[in-house]
Formats: sequence, structure tokens, C-alpha cells
Amino acid sequence: MPLGTQDIETILFPEAEITQRVNELAEELQSRLEGERPIMVCVLKGAVFFFADLCRRMTCPMDLDFLQVSSYGMSSTSSGEIRMKKDLERNVAGRTVVLVEDIVDSGLTLRYLGQLLTQRGAKRVLTVAFLDRGTPATDLKGFSVDNSFVVGYGLDYAEEFRNLPYIATLKTAAIQ
Repeated sequence: MPLGTQDIETILFPEAEITQRVNELAEELQSRLEGERPIMVCVLKGAVFFFADLCRRMTCPMDLDFLQVSSYGMSSTSSGEIRMKKDLERNVAGRTVVLVEDIVDSGLTLRYLGQLLTQRGAKRVLTVAFLDRGTPATDLKGFSVDNSFVVGYGLDYAEEFRNLPYIATLKTAAIQ
């Protein structure tokens, strides 16, 4: 049987709170990018909603690109091995890159991507995570969360729940 909203345990961050925080992050990020035209990079698939909202709220010129890595697969825990599924199309040499991520657990993926972009000649790499579990790996973060498994606003469990307009925890029985 497919999972659904009956499997939601608790709403941690409602839509209005998310909207307010994204507005604040856009202002802060834009002030750090004064006079630059960054390449905004969305880490697919989880960050897509956050990325779109963040970029729409910024008024500086920017270029957009996307990459996709995987360390989870269809599981609720990371394998610890990062696999590139889709690489960037733009050359980052000499440019400021803003990596936009959905959630940072250990920081392994963000460190890997930051090093990769630096090796490719990025002038500077800024990291923005919508959710953070307390790692020092991000320059800007939306909200801090504990180790609960969260879904919504782009985050999924086995490719479900991405379209929820809020962040929520799942009932334990739903996570198998």
C-alpha cells in the first residue's frame, strides 16, 4: 500500500514558517554576493523546492545549474558512498558557486562537492542547506533538526512525500 499523509507523525516546520525563513536566507545570501553573478547549483532532487523559492526571492543576476548525487538510494540511511548521477553543465572556473542542499547530515556530500568544485577552479563555494543536523559544514542554514527522519518540501522517503508544503516526521511504522 502506498504511503500517504496518514503516515505523518508531526509537522515540524509549517509552510508559513518555511516561507519566512527562505526570505531571510535570500536576503542574507544576496548580501554575501554583492556585485557578483553566482552560479546557483541545486543538488537534486531534494533541494529543488528550496532552490526554486530561494532563487525567486533573490534579485541579483545569477546562472542556474543542477547536479545529482546519491548516498541513500531507496534507504533511510546513508551508505557513506557518494555516487554522481548528474554533473554540472556549466564551467565553474573563476566563478562563485552557491551549492543549495536540502539537508546536511554528516556533511560528507557537501564536503565532497565543495572539493570537487574547488578542484574545477571555482573562485569561492558557498553552501546553503535548508535543514542541518548540527554539522559545521554549511555557510547558511534554514533550520536545525535532530536525527528524526523528515519529509516534505522536497525531502522524501522512497521517493514519496516530496510535494508536501511543510517539513514533517514520519510515524515509525511507515519507515521500514
